[in-house]
Amino acid sequence: MASKEFKIFSGSSNKPLAEKIAKKLEMSLGLLELKRFSDGEIWVKYGENIRGSDIFIIQPTNPPSDNLLELLIMVDAAKRASASRITAVIPYFGYSRQDRKDQPRVSITAKLIANLITTAGADRVMTMDLHAAQIQGFFDIPFDHLYGSSIFSSLFHDIKDNLVVVSPDVGGIKMARSYAKRLHANLVVIDKRRPTQNLAEIVQIIGSVEDKDVLIVDDLIDTAGTFVAAIEALKKNGARNIYGAVTHPLLSGSAKERIENSDIIKLYVSDTIKFETTSKKISIISASDIFAEAILRTFNNESISSLFDVDKG
Repeated sequence: MASKEFKIFSGSSNKPLAEKIAKKLEMSLGLLELKRFSDGEIWVKYGENIRGSDIFIIQPTNPPSDNLLELLIMVDAAKRASASRITAVIPYFGYSRQDRKDQPRVSITAKLIANLITTAGADRVMTMDLHAAQIQGFFDIPFDHLYGSSIFSSLFHDIKDNLVVVSPDVGGIKMARSYAKRLHANLVVIDKRRPTQNLAEIVQIIGSVEDKDVLIVDDLIDTAGTFVAAIEALKKNGARNIYGAVTHPLLSGSAKERIENSDIIKLYVSDTIKFETTSKKISIISASDIFAEAILRTFNNESISSLFDVDKG
């Protein structure tokens, strides 16, 4: 039986997105006291009764690690306050890049984070564009995986007749195929090697981009080194206008300058991570609509499969 009511709370990681989601649902964010002791220790208290309520906690877990710890403490506090069901809404799932043991003596941190969230007391997790889809299997609780292609694809309908969709690596093929299917475009894959973290070498481009408009899609962009290398390689192979659609704009270090100095026409990113820019080459598209709809359907125990928008092939 569904709870009689649901409430939305936000941590400090991305309150603007949480406020947009609440506004879409014609609600206000729940009352929450979030403080830090002098040494930085986090203290959380719900400022209203949540006993028997369906609780949605919105908190992306991008660095610093306090964002993750804040989420865990909020979940634990809600559990101890007798919330009926706790859904951790994690627009950006941090530490997802370490999803397997690809070399000796390393951690599978994506699995570790899954264990922490479950142990804290979450009953359900909702996120968008995981770095690796198999991370869903790291959880033993229900997991809803939303896809950014539903908020970006409509931006490119006007140029779809001459458009190809590019995956910057083999791991992103499924995401790129989702875009290609929506836009009725051909799919191109970049074969790259990564000798060290945040460094990639373009080996070859699989498919033709000559005299084509190109859309590069990816789940996240960090230093932008790989992304800009892909732009340069596509230009050398005859690509015409190059666009980008990347869900999570980490954009650390000199990433913004790299994008600004590249040949890209426009890079579209979402607001799953709190992000501001004055660059004319970067535009922010809100993910609030899809999260609001997913939250409402989850509360009503309705299917949200239509929001998944992923090619099953």
